[in-house]
Amino acid sequence: MSNSTLTPPSVAGVQSRPSAGTTPAGGRPARRRRRGERNRPLWMLLPGGILMLVIIVVPLIVAVVMSTLDLDQYTLQSWLQAPFLGLGNYVEAVVSSPLLRSIGISVSFAAIAAVVTMPIGLAAALATQNRFRGRALVRSLFLIPYVLPAFVVGTLWRTMLQPGGVVDSMLGAVGVHTGLWLNGPLSYWSLIIVQIWTSWPFFYLLVLAGLQSVDHEVHEAAAIDGATWWIKLRYVVLPYLRGPIFLALIIAFLHNINAFTLPFVLFGVPAPQDVDVLPVLTYVTSFQSFRFGLSAAMAICSLVLIAIPLFVYLRAVKLDSGEEEQR
Repeated sequence: MSNSTLTPPSVAGVQSRPSAGTTPAGGRPARRRRRGERNRPLWMLLPGGILMLVIIVVPLIVAVVMSTLDLDQYTLQSWLQAPFLGLGNYVEAVVSSPLLRSIGISVSFAAIAAVVTMPIGLAAALATQNRFRGRALVRSLFLIPYVLPAFVVGTLWRTMLQPGGVVDSMLGAVGVHTGLWLNGPLSYWSLIIVQIWTSWPFFYLLVLAGLQSVDHEVHEAAAIDGATWWIKLRYVVLPYLRGPIFLALIIAFLHNINAFTLPFVLFGVPAPQDVDVLPVLTYVTSFQSFRFGLSAAMAICSLVLIAIPLFVYLRAVKLDSGEEEQR
């Protein structure tokens, strides 16, 4: 075979590669196709972006506009023509309304309930981590307080905490006599106790999921070294659970601040002063006092209050990821 009939591989590759801007036999130009593939992820985000715009952004803008207007039962029908107050509602909320007291009650209640539920959930997760007979049943029973609707939990505990109810009867049997659980100073602690009872399984679930990430070889190495259960918990297990515990604390704190159904059903409205949490105060201001502009300003203040711990968590996650990348 003569050399003239042979085509070098490099020449063949150049000849077979389509030039830029040419149209292949089966479709559109290669450059246009590559540009469309590059922009495809943006189109995939469009449904979620529209949903976020309709559900979050638009109601937030409406709430901000309402908080600057003098809206009540008389001006609500034509609320766009209501008198403009600017920051007047915010000033009234801080100076004249019980907003600051409600913020203090909400923050303290949310923090205490979140901190107390953490060791309970951690102990329950550690107790059900290893296999034993009936573990599936125990895990299912642990989830009952969490899966019950807040309305059912509030009704159940309202019945139990009534004067002469189950709680008073049990405490009276051991010689402990208390005052009213649903009114007065004890109502604050009643709300904390009920919130702890209904929310500790959330910590249990997150900690139990975090325990699955602990390497089994680390447990074996600690057992070979003769580590006690406390040393093993402190230096082996807890370092792995730092992220899930911190996340659970933030989420539980935000959930407790936003709790409305439980205090609403447990104490009714108007609620006692000691449990006048921020969501209930906003509801009463809006749908009983009919001060819709003032309640919108309270809702915006609540949003700012919630954004603070959320920003702290996101900042901490960003710093942790940056440290891991540097390592």
